[in-house]
Amino acid sequence: MRPIHTALLLVATFPATGVPQAPSDPARPPVAAPAYRGFTPGISYREFLERARTLADSDVVRCQTSQRTAQVMECGVVIRGPNDAARFYLSAHFIEGNADVVAFYDSAGFGDKRGVPLVDRTKKELTRLFGRPHPIGKSGWEWRYGRRAVRFNWRGRGTARWVSITLMDKDVMDRIARYAKTAKSRKS
Repeated sequence: MRPIHTALLLVATFPATGVPQAPSDPARPPVAAPAYRGFTPGISYREFLERARTLADSDVVRCQTSQRTAQVMECGVVIRGPNDAARFYLSAHFIEGNADVVAFYDSAGFGDKRGVPLVDRTKKELTRLFGRPHPIGKSGWEWRYGRRAVRFNWRGRGTARWVSITLMDKDVMDRIARYAKTAKSRKS
């Protein structure tokens, strides 16, 4: 009887002795935020300003608060990429101090043939950074990271092309409900 008692005692103490145990309800690890040119969805207002100012192309970061509350704000500036000198108009929308949307806009090909290469170059860069995209319609791609996402859209006419890269954080975006009136309350 003694060996069985010892064996039961050992089995009962395994979790306490450092033998790895699988949790009964495994929590998913947090999904890393996708970063593009040093910006991430959900970036704080302060971090955005610091980064945007260092990349500003002889431009000033301009911000405007909502007419209803200072908790909602938009900022924009023309930036130049640190590695490739690409120029973008950078825009961000903030709710309670964090960005729900950070967007990069570029265009090319007005009177020349640089428009199509701009789209191709951007597609290559984003695929290298984020992997294989999920197509959205005829001119859009998306990469999902939990409740965060990166979207790439392009439009064209003739040789001209417009591109936008948008970083979104739906958790921050959901906070807008505190400041926006519902359709019913606007009517009354």
